[in-house]
Amino acid sequence: MTDDEKAPTSTSSGDAERSPEDVNEALSQAVQRVENRINTDKDSVERDLMKLVLTIIELLRQLMEKQALRRVEAGNLTDDQEERIGLTLMLLEDRMTELRDRYDLTPEDLNLDLGPLGNLLPR
Repeated sequence: MTDDEKAPTSTSSGDAERSPEDVNEALSQAVQRVENRINTDKDSVERDLMKLVLTIIELLRQLMEKQALRRVEAGNLTDDQEERIGLTLMLLEDRMTELRDRYDLTPEDLNLDLGPLGNLLPR
């Protein structure tokens, strides 16, 4: 057992006098406080995880869209490449809409407020 893993020792005379019932009650109260702060409902955890994943995907989708527009405007793509990129981005946007609907999320739900930096997603 390392120093970090050692069980805490009591230095207060009041702690040494606690009964097992007092310790159990204190532990129960601590567990209750944690449960009240953390929502561990399976459905909400799944929804919140999906919200985070979709937020990251939406950020990447918007960045790819901007990069594609820059390349189109610069004339760096063939007509076929422009068509494929446009179709791919449209399909990704449609799939994002389906997933948002499935988890009852709106586009605004995916936009994180970064405080003084503003919102994560520009639109």
